[in-house]
Amino acid sequence: MAAGPTDAAGPGRKEAAGVEVDTRRPLVAVVMGSDSDWPVVRHCVEQLEEFDIPYEVRVISAHRTPDIAHEFASTARLKGFKVLIAAAGGAAHLAGFMASLTTLPVIGIPIQTRTLGGADSLYSTVQMPGGVPVATVAIGEGGALNAALLAAQILALGDEELHLRLRAFRARMRRTVSERNARLRERLASADGE
Repeated sequence: MAAGPTDAAGPGRKEAAGVEVDTRRPLVAVVMGSDSDWPVVRHCVEQLEEFDIPYEVRVISAHRTPDIAHEFASTARLKGFKVLIAAAGGAAHLAGFMASLTTLPVIGIPIQTRTLGGADSLYSTVQMPGGVPVATVAIGEGGALNAALLAAQILALGDEELHLRLRAFRARMRRTVSERNARLRERLASADGE
């Protein structure tokens, strides 16, 4: 599933039966160990869409479908992917498994679990042996967002337009914080005046 914003006039997009289709080759592969990870992973995908980065999403398990995981990771570069993002909970070996089979950058998203709150996922993702790196982000939704941002930063090394979109994103964040600060200070000042 490749996706991006709904600008039908954008590059690599065409209309098919009234539905916009993104014909660009996906640059980011987003894989998750189970479809139950989607409520977290969707935050990553939404951020990729905001930056107009073509992606593909799959459910692939390092443990339940190891042959599929092996084939996908070992051929990812040949398929044109530039970054792999892998989300998993519990044993969370998906990102490390993928990283062992490719030289592409791999970003791991630890998924929160009921039993250990995601600490198990975090340790499984971050504790890679020397020589097989996985860039690990925070547990949960914030981590999913940061995974997309890190992928965008990697891709922006060779894409000036994407770099400018990242700079605009940071500027919007700064404005939002300044606006929230101003609103809080106004509320505090009016509370003091009562």
